[in-house]
Amino acid sequence: MKHTHPLPKMPTGRHCLLDFSPKPERIDFILVWEEIGSKKEDKGKRKNKKAKRKEYAHRIWRWKFLEQLQATGIHMEQHIVKSRKRSIHYVLLGAPWTVLCHHAEILRIKMPLQAMPSQASNWSDNLMRKLGIWNPLYQEVPQTPQDYYTYPFQESELSRFLGSENPQTFFASTQRHKIVYEILEKTPFGHQRRGLFGIQQLLSQKVFHAAFPPHDGPYQIPAKGLAPHELNQRQILFRYWAKWSKWRKYQPMYHIRRYFGEKIAFYFAWLGFYTAWLLPASVFGIVVFLSTFFGSSADVPTDEICNASLDYEMCPSCEDCPFWKLSTICEAVKTGQLFDNKGTVIFSVFMSLWAVMFLENWKRKSARLAYQWDCLDSKEQPLPPFAVMAPLTSWDLITDQEEPDTPQKNDFLHIFVAASIVAAMAAVVTLLLIAIILYRAGIAILVSKSSNIFFLTWGAQIANFTSALLNLSFILLLIKIYIPIAYVLTSWEMHKTQSKFEDALVWKVFVFHFVNIYSVPIYIAFFKGRFSGYPGHYGTFFGMQNENCINNSCLIELAQEMLVIMVGKQIFNTLLEIFIPKLQSWKHKHKLRSSRKRKKEKTSEILWEANYELLESQGLFQEYLEMVIQFGFITIFVASCPLAPLFALLNNWLEIRTDAQKFVCQYRRPMAEKAQNIGMWFFLLQFITHLAIISNAFLIAFTSNFLQRTYYKYAYAWDLHGYTNFTLAQAPGAFVAKYNHTCRSCLENLSETNEELKDAEPNLESGNEKARRKASAGEEEPGGHDRASSISGPGMSGGAGAEAIWALPPPPNPPS
Repeated sequence: MKHTHPLPKMPTGRHCLLDFSPKPERIDFILVWEEIGSKKEDKGKRKNKKAKRKEYAHRIWRWKFLEQLQATGIHMEQHIVKSRKRSIHYVLLGAPWTVLCHHAEILRIKMPLQAMPSQASNWSDNLMRKLGIWNPLYQEVPQTPQDYYTYPFQESELSRFLGSENPQTFFASTQRHKIVYEILEKTPFGHQRRGLFGIQQLLSQKVFHAAFPPHDGPYQIPAKGLAPHELNQRQILFRYWAKWSKWRKYQPMYHIRRYFGEKIAFYFAWLGFYTAWLLPASVFGIVVFLSTFFGSSADVPTDEICNASLDYEMCPSCEDCPFWKLSTICEAVKTGQLFDNKGTVIFSVFMSLWAVMFLENWKRKSARLAYQWDCLDSKEQPLPPFAVMAPLTSWDLITDQEEPDTPQKNDFLHIFVAASIVAAMAAVVTLLLIAIILYRAGIAILVSKSSNIFFLTWGAQIANFTSALLNLSFILLLIKIYIPIAYVLTSWEMHKTQSKFEDALVWKVFVFHFVNIYSVPIYIAFFKGRFSGYPGHYGTFFGMQNENCINNSCLIELAQEMLVIMVGKQIFNTLLEIFIPKLQSWKHKHKLRSSRKRKKEKTSEILWEANYELLESQGLFQEYLEMVIQFGFITIFVASCPLAPLFALLNNWLEIRTDAQKFVCQYRRPMAEKAQNIGMWFFLLQFITHLAIISNAFLIAFTSNFLQRTYYKYAYAWDLHGYTNFTLAQAPGAFVAKYNHTCRSCLENLSETNEELKDAEPNLESGNEKARRKASAGEEEPGGHDRASSISGPGMSGGAGAEAIWALPPPPNPPS
């Protein structure tokens, strides 16, 4: 059917006003859309019918929406900026006094009744003031917000509220933005049951290109300067918070809350609190690392490995690999001693306690901020799409009103579908993990076959480092693929409130990130080297020989993997956060200003144009996710790297300033939202803390050499003389008979029981009987004691079969 309705005609001219009356006295919101200019109209004539129908539908929707919006009482004014390439339409929205009062009562917005003493304080500042010590962190920030006793607004009790005599300043800018946004979200432009309502739907269909509240003004301060009372809120935040020179100052939390709302303020409060708590952890980690670094030269087992006069000939690492000398891994063992020592054990216990205390103290601080910011009893309104599309209603006992609801069977369906998709993505990650394991094993075998001393010494580290980079690449790629899928899936679930929507999105993304990022470190920490086999009977996986660790300890490889993923990801994200927004902003501004530059026009200083030149706010999801993943690295695997908290501290100092600059200088002003805490992220931090306690205990017990060394100290020699010989065993008799050559291997790699080895070597004497006979005769075997064991070569070790270690008799007393 052919439509004969004429398309809405747009006015011409650079800055033109449409006939919207009355005009807004104050701009509370800005809507923007772009249209192709006259230069591209000829090309547009060749568009197909489908594109023309879509463009026509968008124009109809847009003007219906604006008509309905005007009917709600919102004042509007339109400006058009025309050029040869495009026409940019700005619709300025302002809510009059009557509309503000009516919707403030519906939304139960809290308004001030009486001023109260300021509660803004900082415990460290108060302590230094009492002690009379100068505090380098303190700064005086002008225009400190006043605290009030508040009550939900009621138009009938208007006279009881403070400031009601001045309609222009009674409602704060964030409150005005919230009211207008709620109206925009509920305004229809077609049949509501078909989802034709709300500004978000129009934005997703590209009917409007942007919708945002305006900033208070420019953030730049004129060269001549301004007095503190003359600064707008944005300039205050830039001067006293977002500048790099303020990295060591307290954050002006009450100013952040006033300008951006409680949700963003809670994020920066948590990030600052977390960064402050990283300081003692970093200091302790540096002390542990330095004490190990300067004391590692006195480590007796390391000296025994590096001593050429006591050198041991080791069994081959694979079927076709040559025999090798234990001293070839000297440098790798020295490096590993920095990460696997008694200091790191103490540090892992400290970090477990630190994580618990950090969360408990944050709970107290969060509750105090929620009380001071008057958001303990805030009640979220149902999302407009849910309110319209929900098939049922239920009675809310808190508001004593009917509210939209959905059947419980729908919830089960959503959970099943979401869990299936998350499981499928986790399976993809598992396949990539298997590929990385096979890559590492293949590289280790190739290195072991080499006759080059450099590759024999450092080949395992090269394989580990390259596989860590490969894993990092997979992580970053899968993140880009999965997050949009999770967002679409969560939108399909149709959650009742914004917080429930965000919580559902958070757990989906976190589960995937947990598998994606932590899978390889978990494999190295708890599984690598446990199934390597022994000389003549090597364990395989998909036809590839299972890999081992260096000198029976996987902590050095875990530290290397952790530093590459954690530090590499932090550096990559920091560079992206610094440069990508600047490039995107430059590109966007260049596109909008290109026509003015050709005409030698100055850059526009008009409020709505300057705001549209900024980037759309990306929210806090990625910021929280990055910090929670970092928290997992410095708690779950901290036993392998005492310097992890230091890298996290340095990153967070940069993170606070880069995030502050993005919100103040580079992003359009986001919608201010209420929040009582950091939401689902706190429960994820609790989960990580509980997991960290278990993980550190398992790392100390099964991955580190701490227990073996401790046992040897108390059982045989406190100074650890003879410990290297104690951990080495003779190759099985069948292997010696086959190659007519004896060699040593690491006892900790034992993966078969003594009974299995006896079956494989029926003609050999039992290790226990042989040891007893030699001990009674006072003999000592020059190369060590005849024990069945598995293989360990350069870059290969493990920890399985500990039950067989203690089943063997103790060796004769080592030399003092």
